[in-house]
Amino acid sequence: MKNVGPPPPAAQPAQREHADGRTRQGVARLLLERGPLTAAVIADELGLSPAAVRRHLDALLADGEVRTRDASTKGQRGRGRPAKLFLLTETGRGRFGHAYDDLAVAALRFLADAGGEQAVRAFAEQRMATLVERHRASVLANPDPNARARALALALTHEGYAASTRQVGAGEQLCQHHCPVAHVAAEFPQLCEAETAAFADLLGTHVQRLATIARGDAACTTHLPAPAREKHQKSQGPEAAPDADETCPDSFREPV
Repeated sequence: MKNVGPPPPAAQPAQREHADGRTRQGVARLLLERGPLTAAVIADELGLSPAAVRRHLDALLADGEVRTRDASTKGQRGRGRPAKLFLLTETGRGRFGHAYDDLAVAALRFLADAGGEQAVRAFAEQRMATLVERHRASVLANPDPNARARALALALTHEGYAASTRQVGAGEQLCQHHCPVAHVAAEFPQLCEAETAAFADLLGTHVQRLATIARGDAACTTHLPAPAREKHQKSQGPEAAPDADETCPDSFREPV
């Protein structure tokens, strides 16, 4: 006998998740446009139950997108706790985008027009020098070159670059799976060039940049040759770069 019953609701969890995402975005947008607000006001504005709004606010609080503060106690008020107001954090505002990249590009264009390419290069070098100095002691505390490379990867991860290392042939590869300035570096490669030079100076070895996110690659890949080959390299020139398929993989695991 043919089964004519309704199909199992396989898509329901995904549909609920999608609906929750849209509602949470609506809560965040209301806080962006009119916050800080109480949960009761949010519920009234969005036509939701107070319990539903509290569930979404709890999720936003857990993700660090929302924070709370007590409402003003000016004027007469009854007994009980002060009303709790909800407002977006900087992380929460990130849901709606920033124009930081556009601002940085505009600033560097102005700098290039006013001072030429050398002014942009000087800015890029100063930026990397400041970043490197924050971690120089921790990187150079490791006498082993491979340990220094791992320490540099950890330092870059703390700076938002999601970096790791892996051994390739006789050397190491430094893999940066994220670049906070990739959009800017696509127009101003001086940022990448200064970064590569700073790595070489910090590690005290020749390094080769094989790929960059700014050029459309999956990761920024820097080859660090084995120390034993340094003298040979100085007489023979830079070590041949690994094959293209030996650049950093897409996956990222934070260094330990």
